[in-house]
Amino acid sequence: MTEELSFEDAQRELGRIVERLERGEAGLDEAIALWERGEELYRFCLGKLDAAQGRIEELAKRAGAS
Repeated sequence: MTEELSFEDAQRELGRIVERLERGEAGLDEAIALWERGEELYRFCLGKLDAAQGRIEELAKRAGAS
């Protein structure tokens, strides 16, 4: 499901989850589900950032080789 999200959408959803957990407005079962979703979104965002960094490094190498 996260594959359909953009990085920005995933980041916003993660921010909303963090806010809800920090406010303590979720019961235990919901908090666990939110935490799991947050972990999924975090890994998705981290993967996107790693891929972007790899592309930037490759572009920088190409520009340096020219």
